[in-house]
Amino acid sequence: MMNEKDMVNDILSQTKKSMGDYTNAIGCTSNQALRGAYQQLRDEAEQFQVQLGNIAQQKGYYTAPKTTNQQERQQLKSQLNQSMNQTQGANTTGMGRKS
Repeated sequence: MMNEKDMVNDILSQTKKSMGDYTNAIGCTSNQALRGAYQQLRDEAEQFQVQLGNIAQQKGYYTAPKTTNQQERQQLKSQLNQSMNQTQGANTTGMGRKS
């Protein structure tokens, strides 16, 4: 039998998946009524996830990640861009040459 913490985490995980499925369905339908229904389901799932997440935090089941300040975000962004540029440079090295 699952304990309460595991059940809460499982429900949060399944709700997150459902929200992604609803978002995907919204993008795949041209029927406005159906799109509206999916949007409502997604919004309700999001509200439920927030409420259950708050309960999980209060019970100590979940700790939200610490927030980063602007300087930390900029540093991470610079590191990511630098890494991507290096990867792109490595992928284009030797292209256009015949063996």
